[in-house]
Amino acid sequence: MSSRRRTSTAEGRELIGLLAMATALTALGIDLMLPAFDEIRADFDLGAGSTAVTGLVTAYFVGLGLGTVFYGPLADHKGRRWTMRLGLGIYVTGALLAAVAPTLPMVMLARFLWGMGAAGPRVVALAIVRDRFEGDAMSRTMSSLMAVFLLVPVLAPSLGALLLEVAPWRWLFVLCAAGALLVALWTRRLPETLAAEHRIPDLRFHRVKTATRLVLSSRTAVAYAAATVALYGVFASYLGSSEAIIGQALDSEEQFPIIFGALAGSMGVAAVLNGRIVSRFGTRSMVRGALSVYVVMTAVLLTVAVLTSGQPALWVFMPVMALLLASHAQLLPNLNTLAMAPMASVAGTASSVIGAAQLTLGAVLGGVLDRFFDGTILPLSIGFVLASVLTVAAVTVARRVPAEEVGLVVAGTEPST
Repeated sequence: MSSRRRTSTAEGRELIGLLAMATALTALGIDLMLPAFDEIRADFDLGAGSTAVTGLVTAYFVGLGLGTVFYGPLADHKGRRWTMRLGLGIYVTGALLAAVAPTLPMVMLARFLWGMGAAGPRVVALAIVRDRFEGDAMSRTMSSLMAVFLLVPVLAPSLGALLLEVAPWRWLFVLCAAGALLVALWTRRLPETLAAEHRIPDLRFHRVKTATRLVLSSRTAVAYAAATVALYGVFASYLGSSEAIIGQALDSEEQFPIIFGALAGSMGVAAVLNGRIVSRFGTRSMVRGALSVYVVMTAVLLTVAVLTSGQPALWVFMPVMALLLASHAQLLPNLNTLAMAPMASVAGTASSVIGAAQLTLGAVLGGVLDRFFDGTILPLSIGFVLASVLTVAAVTVARRVPAEEVGLVVAGTEPST
């Protein structure tokens, strides 16, 4: 009996490891190329400091968001493993096309396809977590995935900068394709976690529409998802403009991989601690605490930006931004958990609808915010403050939903035929 328990534990750890690596591919597709922005500008005859390259991040996020709409129903119909493999195949195709595209618009188009591929592993990973775990255990597992996901931004920029010393920037995209191929091989060991009673028998539109209606009928899920949209929006802007902010506003261009990695490291540490704190205090308490810190730190960042004309000293910016991003990293998995909690019967579709809103709307908001970049941290600081206000409003709405409505979809039946 103890032997079976050890085997079960080992299998569980391997499952979480596989899901973590699959979701980490999403971050790898963004962060590995950030140090290459100057080379990309030069290759396509863009001006120094041109923000046109941020479109490579936006296009990827839009593809990521739109792709989630399709993978959720597929995951509920065809199964988790088949759907993940499909997404990995599209990921590889998009990465390789981006590596050979001759113009910036064509690279952006390939990046859009690449993002659509990255959506597959992301959606399936969330659905599998919902299949296997509930409540605080689900928060702990999502925190483990988030920790690995956030380890990529710590290492990827430095790895990208190192590779740029010996190879052109396009080889960074080839490396991403190679990583996806390795994960695809690993999925041969992935168990199917979709229960037979939760499988949608076909993909006729009215079935998918009914499942989507169940998601949208939950005010709890919609409110918490709205909070994550605001957080993803400002984070997308941070990712797209981080190279310019660190290089221009902070005058630390040469240290970009180190600075970006250190800030990402604060998010990784926070995500790891989140799993332990949630076990003791619960998901909702964790959201209250992290959101309080987030609101305070966004106000501090804006104050620093105003007092320094948007160009603070590095030693002032770093601790403020590290605490802000740490609370950001703790909010996202817990808000996702609360949004997904009522969705047991339609987990795949729920992860699609919620993920599409987060990433697509977040990418649009982030792209709009990027347009206001003026060589200082002031626009980003204002964006963080607005995100904190919207998140507080959305969480407040969610908490006012009657308890019986929160359990509506959990207690409900499958989408009607």
